[in-house]
Amino acid sequence: MDRTSIYDELSRVEREVVAAERQLAEQERLVLDLKRKGQQFTGAEKELERLRECQRQRDQDRQRLLSLPQP
Repeated sequence: MDRTSIYDELSRVEREVVAAERQLAEQERLVLDLKRKGQQFTGAEKELERLRECQRQRDQDRQRLLSLPQP
């Protein structure tokens, strides 16, 4: 992978990480609101865990790209 490709991919992953952080925060607020109101929240919690797992994958991708030798 050449330097430009690495930087392009890293930029893409970084944008995804930032967008996903916002989505995670929104989902966390939803779960808390549902719990506070005494409403069913298990589906929202499952979605939150799915989002967290996706974010872990993005973080791994980012770390992989950062660890590549720079040409």
